[in-house]
Amino acid sequence: MRLQRRRFSEPSDVRTIPHGRIDVVDLDDTVVGRMTYEPGWRWSVDVKPIAGTDTCQYHHLGITLAGRLRAQMADGTELELGPGDVFEIPPGHDAWVVGEEPWVSVDFEAMRTFGRQRDTRDERVLATMVFTDIVDSTRRASELGAGRWRDLVGEHNRKASAAIDRHRGRLVKTTGDGVLAQFDGAERAVRGAVAIRDAAHGLGLEVRAGVHSGEVQLTADDVRGIAVHTAARIMAVAGADEILVSATVMDLLEGSGLTFEDAGVHALKGLGEARRLYRLTELERGAT
Repeated sequence: MRLQRRRFSEPSDVRTIPHGRIDVVDLDDTVVGRMTYEPGWRWSVDVKPIAGTDTCQYHHLGITLAGRLRAQMADGTELELGPGDVFEIPPGHDAWVVGEEPWVSVDFEAMRTFGRQRDTRDERVLATMVFTDIVDSTRRASELGAGRWRDLVGEHNRKASAAIDRHRGRLVKTTGDGVLAQFDGAERAVRGAVAIRDAAHGLGLEVRAGVHSGEVQLTADDVRGIAVHTAARIMAVAGADEILVSATVMDLLEGSGLTFEDAGVHALKGLGEARRLYRLTELERGAT
């Protein structure tokens, strides 16, 4: 953290989308964007083909400078934003410009990857994948009822998305009671998993996580490959609040300062020979 400033007139990145433009500035680990959407802009028309999801999965936190925008959640709840409004829009929404004036806002939360165009061709990269899910989700859903459980999962997804973004990751998708995230570094992935776990604790939830590094195939709307399946299988053998990583991740974490213990050898369904896994120790619970 240091004293610094940036100007939107000299952005570090400019993302153009149909009927819109996003000017992005970097403040070290913080990314801030100025969004300018023209009359007629709508997320489900102009951004959905880029995102590849049915609704916007980003958490937006910012202030409206000019124009009006209406946001609609999946359950039909709507909110209209105007000049001077400080707003929070959870994941799982559509939105559109209201009236004949462009909507201009500054967003402090979702700008690391929001609106970024991806090559439509499949791309293979090395990445560290994190799979999480909520422990005993079926029982908790039954106890709380459908409405309260849906709200709780929505809040979990919002906080998980923020934790992933804070550690320079990308939320690939939510899975109903968990998330799949992609990171460009093993240490950031593990610390991101810790941050998701800590955020879940604040909601009275327990999660488990699996972390694995390998080559993945990026498509317009998903991440595929053996590395993704491996992370999912590792997660499946984790217990409540456990973060398990593969030996591959352990090799990449040398010198990171993170502490692990041997979690034994496990046969991972559909992945051939058994593999040794490692458990992040409780000493790292607050290392976010």
